[in-house]
Amino acid sequence: MNIVETVHSKRKYFKKEWLIELLKEQKPKREGLVLQLEEMTASEWIKKPYIRFVSGKNANQKGAQWQFQENIVLEHKTQGIIVLDILKDDRIGGFELLDELD
Repeated sequence: MNIVETVHSKRKYFKKEWLIELLKEQKPKREGLVLQLEEMTASEWIKKPYIRFVSGKNANQKGAQWQFQENIVLEHKTQGIIVLDILKDDRIGGFELLDELD
């Protein structure tokens, strides 16, 4: 086994299917969010505390992409608590994996 394979094999990933399943189970009326996730080209992300889809630059300021509306809290049996940031146009801005915080 070479070094690249060793390093890669130790990475942990978070799969978008987990979010889709959780939304369907825990927030069944939020079909629009499920559709957004299904349409994303990324199917997994390197696991870290926060995964952002929309730039947070100048958050909540006039003209900024990030205009916060609400949080949705989901609970996964192995991944723990996941907090989705929903923006004012009902886009998913990103999500936080609380168990990954130090």
